[in-house]
Amino acid sequence: MAEEDDVEVLSIDGHEVRVTHPGKPYFTKETKLSKLDVVRYYLAVATGALNGIADRPIVLKRFVNGADGEVFYQKRAPTKRPDWLRTVTLSFPSGRTAEEVVVDDAAGLAWIVNLGCIELHPHPVRSRDLEHPDELRVDLDPGPGVAWDDVRRVALEVKGLLEELGLRGWPKTSGSRGMHVNVRIEPRWTFPEVRRAALALSREIERRAPTLATSKWWKEERRGVFLDYNQNAKDRTTCSAYSVRPLADARVSTPLSWSEVPDCAPADFTVLTVPERLARMGDPHAGMDEAAGSLDMLLAFAVRDEASGLGDAPWPPHFRKAEGEAPRVAPSRAKRAPSSPQEKTRRAKQPLVVVANSPSKEAAIAGLERWKANHPEVAPHIAIADVLIDSMRGRSSTWTRIRVNLRNVPEAIRPLQETPDPDDDPTREWRKARARR
Repeated sequence: MAEEDDVEVLSIDGHEVRVTHPGKPYFTKETKLSKLDVVRYYLAVATGALNGIADRPIVLKRFVNGADGEVFYQKRAPTKRPDWLRTVTLSFPSGRTAEEVVVDDAAGLAWIVNLGCIELHPHPVRSRDLEHPDELRVDLDPGPGVAWDDVRRVALEVKGLLEELGLRGWPKTSGSRGMHVNVRIEPRWTFPEVRRAALALSREIERRAPTLATSKWWKEERRGVFLDYNQNAKDRTTCSAYSVRPLADARVSTPLSWSEVPDCAPADFTVLTVPERLARMGDPHAGMDEAAGSLDMLLAFAVRDEASGLGDAPWPPHFRKAEGEAPRVAPSRAKRAPSSPQEKTRRAKQPLVVVANSPSKEAAIAGLERWKANHPEVAPHIAIADVLIDSMRGRSSTWTRIRVNLRNVPEAIRPLQETPDPDDDPTREWRKARARR
């Protein structure tokens, strides 16, 4: 419980919101911000931020010790909450349910930021209909070494395809290295249907820009910009417009007009610059709700793909196996019978080794550097694309896993799998317990 002299009480639209430990450092590196600074940022951009989260259940992604600390996901609404804050009950693929917070106004926004929610993670549904999304989310995720210009080029390919289909895309920076294109849709389709449409879109963009874009789920198969269709699976969320990201410069996921995309740079949009930008030019996504469209043509693409032999693509690991889904195993680990004894002799799996697991990305990267130092003869053969940095998400926690693909390393000097350093997977004990059950 915070001491009364360590509380800032804000009066927002007739509600009182207590900001506990307002001076607590939330960003401490390139940009210095306290918790109260982050609350004030969100109040300054509330008109835009609420466009992305209002009337939607929200997952609380909590950085209780600031952007540099560990993060955890909280689906269930805190038991101690204002009586004016709404909740709704969601069901999940696991069969569980959770009562989640719905933020409708600036006071609710400030209240969840006080909990440590630096990022905002709403579900793509409205509280009145929790089974039919009203938003298709196109997440452009660049692989290691992929240039920002390639991300922009893929975004423009997405724009062109959507326009051909009678849909309107609304672009924004992800606040990191990628870009999001959100599409308002009529709430007539289920989560599996929306994901199916997103997969069809990803595959079509891959056909149109084969050297730039990929729809492949497994990182070892990707090149260029990955269109993450699984962000449309039920229970998946992405950061919404005006979310602050936990980077050193307090970067913001910022809505853009399409005319800005060819020349924009993610580092231009931070907590220090975005409030003035919103006040000056307004929210580029303000008209999004009036542009709901149909998925019929994308679903027709899906039917065409399936008729040509393209079945379902892999789902996230915690989802149940879907009908028609390919084996949920990385190609490097897949087993198939060799066509001849000679093939059995010469065929080798994709040589991947895990070098680090840690809730701290910095600690994991430091582990990668130690691994390279321990194998000086190997490091010169490792390309940027051979280092796979995965942001892993469990039931309520996240961690960073780093793997190295040794495909370019001569077999004679390839290191064997060692105990990762560090080796702190926060879900390990939970997975062991589930396996025992």
